[in-house]
Amino acid sequence: MDNGRTTTGLLAALTAGATLLLSSCDVFSPAPPAADYIGPILAASPTTAPTTQPATAPARPAVAPDGPLAVTVQEAILLSLERNQSLRVERLNPAIARTYEQQERAVFDPTLSLEASASRERKPRTGGRTTEKAAGAEAAVTQLLPTGTDISAGITSDYSTTGLHDDRYVNRLGLSVNQALLRGAGLDVNLASVRQARIDTLISEYELRGFAEALVAQTEETYWDYALAQRTIEIVTNSLKLAQQQRDEIRERINVGRLAETELAAAEAEVALRRENLINARSDLAKTRLRLLRLLNPTEADFWNREVVLKSVPGAPQIELDKVEVYVAVALRMRPELNQARLGVQRGDLELVKTRNGLLPKLDVFLTLGKSGYANSFGDSFANIAREDYDALAGLRLEYPPGNRDAEAKHQRAIWSREQALRAVENLVQLAQVDVRSAYVEVDRAREQVAATAATRRLQEEALRAETEKFRVGKSTSFLVAQAQRDLLESQIGEVRAVVSFLKALIGLHLQEGALLERRGISAPGATPVDLSAPRRW
Repeated sequence: MDNGRTTTGLLAALTAGATLLLSSCDVFSPAPPAADYIGPILAASPTTAPTTQPATAPARPAVAPDGPLAVTVQEAILLSLERNQSLRVERLNPAIARTYEQQERAVFDPTLSLEASASRERKPRTGGRTTEKAAGAEAAVTQLLPTGTDISAGITSDYSTTGLHDDRYVNRLGLSVNQALLRGAGLDVNLASVRQARIDTLISEYELRGFAEALVAQTEETYWDYALAQRTIEIVTNSLKLAQQQRDEIRERINVGRLAETELAAAEAEVALRRENLINARSDLAKTRLRLLRLLNPTEADFWNREVVLKSVPGAPQIELDKVEVYVAVALRMRPELNQARLGVQRGDLELVKTRNGLLPKLDVFLTLGKSGYANSFGDSFANIAREDYDALAGLRLEYPPGNRDAEAKHQRAIWSREQALRAVENLVQLAQVDVRSAYVEVDRAREQVAATAATRRLQEEALRAETEKFRVGKSTSFLVAQAQRDLLESQIGEVRAVVSFLKALIGLHLQEGALLERRGISAPGATPVDLSAPRRW
């Protein structure tokens, strides 16, 4: 009766072990990868930035395969996010990082092993020779569970004969369990590497966000630089025409004897200077166009000779800035490098879990259960498994290196590394404060410069008009008129440059606060701030 109960219990244990092993095969199946989508916001999301310049989601631009490339600044942003080659390279980093997640999860994947063997041996015996034959097969499934349990279930089948009609078949069902009690025990330590790989993926997403944000800023700035270069050519061209008119007028007055020939040199020099300025302006325009085309990458074919037509005109927006503390608060939540650093602290926490566990002795409890069937035929040996024959083995295994210096060194390194990560966060917080506050000051300066340069340009126009009138009545010289023309040229270019500088200062402020993508209606990975006091996302 006791033997029957024992047999039934062993069979139940074997069945339960195999069921547990097979059912755990899909526990750690990897989650489907995120889309790593970067583009217009597709649905409303909570605002994480100040209310100044609310985000809008622009439509994707349609790009003609050839001819002039006409784009607004919003269309230029979307083109760069969709087609820029550098961003295409960076987009692959999160996908690559996710493969390490899968690799770490694979530690807990079950392993199926199959083995078959056969042997033949001839031996001398009294009165002749005997031939011994043997064959065996084994199938087993093994798996490490995240609890620190190493479990294996399998079946073996052996056959042997000496050629004297003494065939022997042995079939065995077996279950082995090894459970870590100290080192390697528990979900926290065994899942630490998986969670670290997940953090590495999140870090790559924040890196991608930072790159996308920098690309948007670079595209906008280059767009406005191109607008400035175009406007500069217009101003310099008009200035050249004015200098030529002044030279021609001086020539006529010299011909009629109203001016000395020495007055012509200053006028000729001014025309030459204007031509020099025009050459430089055209060169700047050509180089800026190439930079803009490189950022936009409008088509796969050769696009370097395409002209770029700007549909947006630079103008100083009438905005009311929030207090600088508002922008600082957003930066401390949203800046990608800050969130990366905070994830580094969380990764260090997991490393401490691993190294702290490594200080413990290795103490395992193990259990092996088996049911065997013996017979002279294969079928009978399987049937006999249900009989009361069984084997069982249980015990403890202890390992501990005296001194344990390797584990101590790893743990101390993890402690210092985490401390370093915390101080890195504090340092980045300070840098963010400086960056945002400096960008805020620059916006104020640039805005005031817009009004100041406009006033300077108006005054220089009046000064040139007055100097020209004085020259016509003989109370001034061509040199002074040329000087007034130069001053007007510089003030006209300075006025346009001030507007572009103001636009770029606003871009810089939003870039430094980490909210440029939201303000442009762009969705990208890494939009969720990392809070060290909040529950872990992994």
